[in-house]
Amino acid sequence: MVRLTADLIWKSPHFFNAIKERELDLRGNKIPVIENLGATEDQFDTIDLSDNEIVKLENMPYLNRLGTLIVNNNRITRINPNIGEYLPKLHTLVLTNNRLVNLVEIDPLSSLPKLQFLSLLDNSITKKPNYRLYVIHKLKSLRVLDFKKVKAKERAESEHLFSSKEVEEEAKRESVKTFTPGEVPNITEVAEEQQAPKVVAPTPEQIIAIKAAIVNSQTLEEVARLEKALNSGQLPADLKILDDTGSNSVKEQDDEMATDSQNEAEPNNLEQKDNEATPMEQHKAVHSICLAGWTVLAFVFGENVNGSQTRTGTT
Repeated sequence: MVRLTADLIWKSPHFFNAIKERELDLRGNKIPVIENLGATEDQFDTIDLSDNEIVKLENMPYLNRLGTLIVNNNRITRINPNIGEYLPKLHTLVLTNNRLVNLVEIDPLSSLPKLQFLSLLDNSITKKPNYRLYVIHKLKSLRVLDFKKVKAKERAESEHLFSSKEVEEEAKRESVKTFTPGEVPNITEVAEEQQAPKVVAPTPEQIIAIKAAIVNSQTLEEVARLEKALNSGQLPADLKILDDTGSNSVKEQDDEMATDSQNEAEPNNLEQKDNEATPMEQHKAVHSICLAGWTVLAFVFGENVNGSQTRTGTT
């Protein structure tokens, strides 16, 4: 950033512009603060401070000659409430592409008694309800707003709309409440509104999904991340798709384990089946035992019969 020093002012270009006014060109110097403009000795009709980094339109010395002030493409959010005391003959003010947000922020411009041409294009304030009518109401001498002529009809409508002080104050409050797309938020307010994310306990399905992901992890970092998620109760964003399929994958793993145990048990069952005789084999074995028994009995009985007959014949 560059300070606006007297030396910079003296070395900056100054010339007669297209409308024969003496102009000082201070564009594009990254000036953050307006200061030392007294070094101009009130010798210029126009001062161009465009394309800098000015935040506040203030610190103006008394410049009775200055009629045009160009400060577009800066960061202006505030205007000195007493600016009219230092620029009594200012008739043209260009504030295009700055950071004016609420209607109340242009109220200081009403202190400029001869302001006729004003541009607030590309400021968030232009998107506020009744913006144009409010500006016309506040700046009685205004002839052109945002490069559009102020019509008598608009002047009458603005006076009718803001006929009472209460309505005007309500419009200011409403502009503060209304959010405008592209509006630059206050950093302090954003910090206060931000809250820590609420921790919601994971559902049983999510727990199953995390466990399944841990089983399928291929790196230690991935396992550590998933374990941290499981302990904190916050489901990682990339695991949301597992909510519906996680339980199925776990079930598939359980089925595979059951199948493996069943396959391991099958050889033992086959050995037991080999050792155990079928009912047909048991029937054949019993039949063979009975047949052998009958054969033995028949043999013994036959010997007894033959022996008794022999003894009877002998006698």
